[in-house]
Amino acid sequence: MAPFNMRCKTCGEYIYKGKKFNARKETVQNEVYLGLPIFRFYIKCTRCLAEITFKTDPENTDYTMEHGATRNFQAEKLLEEEEKRLQKEREEEELNNPMKVLENRTKDSKLEMEVLENLQELKELNQRQANVDFEAMLRQYKEYEEEQKRREQEEDEQEMKAMLEEVQNRRLLVDSDSDEEAAKPSAKPVAKTKPTDILQEDPQPQSKKLKTESWERSVGKLNSKSQLAGLVTVRKQKPSASLANRTENRSTTASAGNCTWGGRGLAPRS
Repeated sequence: MAPFNMRCKTCGEYIYKGKKFNARKETVQNEVYLGLPIFRFYIKCTRCLAEITFKTDPENTDYTMEHGATRNFQAEKLLEEEEKRLQKEREEEELNNPMKVLENRTKDSKLEMEVLENLQELKELNQRQANVDFEAMLRQYKEYEEEQKRREQEEDEQEMKAMLEEVQNRRLLVDSDSDEEAAKPSAKPVAKTKPTDILQEDPQPQSKKLKTESWERSVGKLNSKSQLAGLVTVRKQKPSASLANRTENRSTTASAGNCTWGGRGLAPRS
């Protein structure tokens, strides 16, 4: 399995740690650490089949990359190696120079004092913030959430009630309309004197009557003289001049005749 995360230099494929390979192993010649042999492994990239090699590093209990790929996430390892190198150099300087030992101790004491001061400041800051009651804040937030949920539930219930009332009102209106239509007086059947009269009766007038009633309900009556009589006024015509002259001539003639017949002492013929 791959001992670390790596990236192929040929195609850029990422190979994660723990991926299994059919590797080829060989012993490195002329390289030994404290009598332990060092082994080299050959693998191939899963994408471009380029050869990648790495070998064991018993000194650091790790593996080192040799060829074909680059190791990822090496920053921490490099930092540790740099710290080890500085510590080793410092020990070598102190071994041959006692004044260097005094300087290093003075620096270490100053650094320790600074760390203690920073720690004291952090403690004082925490004590200032300790006056804040976080439990009360959380309790208040929970109460606010519960109140908000309760309001939402009440609003939902009110909406549901309004919708149910609207549906019930619509049903009541439909029922009332149907009751009014059913309450209208229906046409009374004519009493039959004989059972055989129904055979002699012509069904056409009744069907015509029903059609007429349905037409009048939908469109209205065509002969509505009684309803329009109050809206129409008849204009009176003035008598003409010739007609007035004729009536005057007739009246004068009639009066003259009466006078002649009255002078002779004869009564006019009826």
